[in-house]
Amino acid sequence: MSGRAKRAEPAARQEARDLRQRAEALGPWFQNIDLGHGVLTAPDHFLGDYPAFKFRRFADALPADLAGGSVLDIGCNAGFYSIEMKRRGAGRVIGIDSDERYLAQARLASEALGFADIEYRRLSVYDVAALGERFDLVIFMGVLYHLRHPLLALDLIREHVAGGRMLFQTMQQGSDAVFTPPADHPFHKPGTFDPPDYFDEPGYPKLHFIEREFAGDWSNWWAPNAAASQAMLRAAGFAIEAQPEAEVYLCRVAEVPYAEMGAAAVYPARSQQGEQDA
Repeated sequence: MSGRAKRAEPAARQEARDLRQRAEALGPWFQNIDLGHGVLTAPDHFLGDYPAFKFRRFADALPADLAGGSVLDIGCNAGFYSIEMKRRGAGRVIGIDSDERYLAQARLASEALGFADIEYRRLSVYDVAALGERFDLVIFMGVLYHLRHPLLALDLIREHVAGGRMLFQTMQQGSDAVFTPPADHPFHKPGTFDPPDYFDEPGYPKLHFIEREFAGDWSNWWAPNAAASQAMLRAAGFAIEAQPEAEVYLCRVAEVPYAEMGAAAVYPARSQQGEQDA
C-alpha cells in the first residue's frame, strides 16, 4: 500500500464515523437508506430493506429517464423517493413533510449522496397550494391513511399541484375484488321496499375507519379496500393508468367528476373564496 493510500484510509474512516454519528443523532429512521461509506440508516428495520425492496416491485412503472421533469414528493419522510427521482434525471425536486426530524434526515441523506439541490420544506398535504406551481410527477405514497381528511387531500393535490401524473400508494384492507355499482343507486330495490344490497358486496368501495390504533400507531385512521382506493382517485380527478402492485397506482390528471355542477360540487373552498371575491 502506498503512503498516500495509508494517509487516505484514516480520512475515509473518519468520514464514515462522522456520517454514522450524524445519522444516529437524527434517529430513529423509518426509511433505510444507504448513505455510502457502509452507513445504513435503518439496518434493523422490521420490514427489512424498506422502502427499497418495495420500490423495486414497481420501479419499472416510472420512466427510467425523467428528462429534467419536476417532482413533488408529499410526505417525503427521509427523502428516499425524492433521491430516487433525482437518480432518474429529474430536474426540480421538492419534498415536503410535516415532521422536521424527517426533513433533517432527508437533507442529510441528499447531501451524503450528492443531491443537495433537492429542496425540502415543512408543509402538510393540506398546504400544497402554498407551493404555487404544478409538477410533472407527484409522489403521494404512504400518507392517505394517516390523514383525517383523505378525500380533501386528494382534491387539494389535483387542484393545486398535479400537472401530469401521480404515483399513489395507500394501505389497503378488506377485499381485493372490485364491484362496479350502478351510476345511480335506487332508494329501494325495484318492486320492493327493501334497500339494495350493493353495499354488502365484498368489492363495493369501502373506506374502513380505524377509531383506535392499527399496528400500534394512533395515526392510522383509514384503510380502504381496493375498490375504494380506485374510486377515490377517480372522484378526485385522477385516471388510473397502471397498478404495478396491489396498493400502488400510477395515475394521470383527468376531469373532475361533476365539475359541470359548479365549483361548490367539487371544491367548496374555492367556491366560497369566489363568492367572497365577488
